[in-house]
Amino acid sequence: MERAELALYPFTSAASQYVGELDFELDRLINSRAFQSARLRGEERLIQSLTSGIRKPSLTNTDEGRVLTELLSYPYAKILVSCLNDPYLNRKYSHAEAEAAYSLLLEREDFFLREIGEEFGIHAKQHERGFHLHFADFLKYSTTLKAIEWKLINQRMVHGNVFVERKDFARLLQEAIKKSIHESLPLKVPEKTCTDCSGALSRLKEILQQKKGDVENGQMGEVDSKLFPPCINYAINNVRTGVNLAHSMRFAMTSFLTGIGMTIDDIINMFNVSPDFDEEKTRYQIEHIAGSSGTKYTPPSCSTMKTYGNCHGADELCKKINHPLNYYRRKMWYKNKFKKPANTKEKKGTE
Repeated sequence: MERAELALYPFTSAASQYVGELDFELDRLINSRAFQSARLRGEERLIQSLTSGIRKPSLTNTDEGRVLTELLSYPYAKILVSCLNDPYLNRKYSHAEAEAAYSLLLEREDFFLREIGEEFGIHAKQHERGFHLHFADFLKYSTTLKAIEWKLINQRMVHGNVFVERKDFARLLQEAIKKSIHESLPLKVPEKTCTDCSGALSRLKEILQQKKGDVENGQMGEVDSKLFPPCINYAINNVRTGVNLAHSMRFAMTSFLTGIGMTIDDIINMFNVSPDFDEEKTRYQIEHIAGSSGTKYTPPSCSTMKTYGNCHGADELCKKINHPLNYYRRKMWYKNKFKKPANTKEKKGTE
C-alpha cells in the first residue's frame, strides 16, 4: 500500500509496520507539540465514533503532513480507549472504524478487497459477480450478521466455497475489521501515559457519560422516559444493571419503545451494558419488532403482562388503563395539558 492508503486503513499490518519504522518514542506522540494535530485527530476519531461516525479525509501521497497526522491519530485513539477501558466505548469505536472502512472499500478495486481479506486470513477468489471463499471463512465473520440472507443455508455453495457479491464481501470485511480492533483493546498502556492524556480523557469521559446517561435521564429525543409505566421502568432498570430479562419482558419493553417512536439506535444503547452484548444481533431483533419484516409489533396488554408475571410496581394510573402505551399517552396528555406556554409571564394585579 502507498502511504495515503496506510493512513486510511490504519488497522492493517502494513500500516502498523510503517508507524513502527518511524522509530520515535511513545512520549513524543503523547507530549510533543509536533504531534498535537495527531492527538487532536485521535480525540476527534473517538468523539465521532460516539456521535456522527468517523469521517475519513481525502488524502494523496503528497499530503505528507496530513498523512502522518491521520496515521498517528489511530494509535493515539486506541491509547485513549485503553486508558478509559470502557466496554461501551470499545464497541462503539471498533464499530465506527469498521463502518468507515466499509464505505471506502465499496469504492475500491477487487484486488484491493482481496488484499484486505488476506489481512484477516480470508483467502477469496474472484468470479464473475464478486468473490468466492471457503465456507469456514464465511461463517467466521457472518455469524454476527443476523439477517436471514446471511444464513449459510441461503448461500450458493460449490465444493465448500461460498459465492458472495462484491458488496457482501466488503460487509464481511467490515465485520473482520471490527472484530480485530475490538479484540486488540484495551492495550497495555503505562499509567504515566494515561496521566499525560488526562485532558483528552476528561473531555471524552464527559461525552461518554452523556451518551450513556441519556436514557437514564429521560433524554431520548422526543421521548420522555419519566412518563413510562412502572413495568417498563422496571425492565429498563434491570437491563441497565446487567440483568438478563425474560424473553417476554424483553419483547414487551422493545415493542413499547418502538411504539412510542424511540429510535432503534437509542434502544440499542439501552442494551449495551451487558457483558455479552451483541450489537448486530440486538439490532436485528429490534428492527424485526419495529417492522423490518413487514409487521410492526405492539406491546402486550396489561392483562397479558400480568399473565406472564411482567407487571411490576403498578400505580393508581395502572388501575385506569389496560395497555402500557395508553399509560404513556395518558401521562403525555397530562404533561401537555398542564404545561405553561413558553415565554408567558404571570399577570400581576388587575387589568
